Amino acid sequence: MGKVGRVFLIVWAVLMTFIAGGLAGFEAMRLFGKSNLDSKSVTSTPMLEQAGAEYSADTSGKWQSDWVRYDGAVYDYNEDIITFLVMGIDKSNEVVKEVKEGVDGGQADALFLLVLNPHNESIKIIGINRNTMTDVDIYDEYGRYMTTMIAQIAVQHGFGNGMEESCEYQVKAVSNLFYQLPIHGYAAINMSAIPTINDMVGGVDVTVLEDLTKFDKKLVEGEQVHLEGETAFHYVKSRDVKLYGSNDRRLERQRQYLNAFIKAARNASSENTNAAIQIFTEISDAMVTNISADEVSYLAPDMIKYSFDATDFRMINGKTTRGEDFEEFYIDEDDLYRTIIEVFYEKVDNVD
Repeated sequence: MGKVGRVFLIVWAVLMTFIAGGLAGFEAMRLFGKSNLDSKSVTSTPMLEQAGAEYSADTSGKWQSDWVRYDGAVYDYNEDIITFLVMGIDKSNEVVKEVKEGVDGGQADALFLLVLNPHNESIKIIGINRNTMTDVDIYDEYGRYMTTMIAQIAVQHGFGNGMEESCEYQVKAVSNLFYQLPIHGYAAINMSAIPTINDMVGGVDVTVLEDLTKFDKKLVEGEQVHLEGETAFHYVKSRDVKLYGSNDRRLERQRQYLNAFIKAARNASSENTNAAIQIFTEISDAMVTNISADEVSYLAPDMIKYSFDATDFRMINGKTTRGEDFEEFYIDEDDLYRTIIEVFYEKVDNVD
């Protein structure tokens, strides 16, 4: 199906959500969407250390395979959670184009997990430092797997064709970093789309976190700025690579910006119920996604009422060091493990 056809189907699906939400046929479509999302993940539960075997006898055979024991309590993986990987790709093209196999797919300068939890109707976002050192699969110019090496996680998207293939590589790398976390869909957006997305919600208000006047004269540290157009692009994307820790500071700006953007987007949606579809349509040429019409139908009715505030945006702690050529971020494994438990698991009561 062509891109225009996919956009049309998604628009149609969301319209049907609001017009015919109670019809049996639509409910069947929603169930099909849920099934599709589940099937897209190559894993069914994170592979955290399983301490269950040693406790199974004490719990009268109640122990389940996806339970884990952490900090003196037992937790169960929430299988109803839906997780998406959102990627900001270091490409200036306004239209996503397929590239030859190799390393020209574009690096994932921004990586965020969007987590939807229907049990408590919440949205959480987990930011991933693009310099996180982890397993990266290496492919040659013919697309053949060569080896796996430790490298910055952002480079994984650079392998492949810059389209679905590159996205799938990046999804695998992030899933493996998070102990084979199930990821149900992805959206890779060229950074060039930032001005369009920003302006379609009426702009975003921030207090500038660092001096970026070398990129845009408006971005004076400490100033309150209403980000519009290219100013929004520079605030989210630009950094001085000569300064140590520049990516860490940029990631904090991206975190601040996304919190403010979500607030602006919700305000825009309250005034225009078609705002989300208009944004999706406008940036479709600059985006690669595997989210289909029936999946949007499944998600759309619930997303409107889900809660989100600044405390729901989490970052994984770690340490940045100077590598031989580039900065390297070494993740705090204890904080990563704790974050997975707190976001993706639920405490099991009455288990000794």
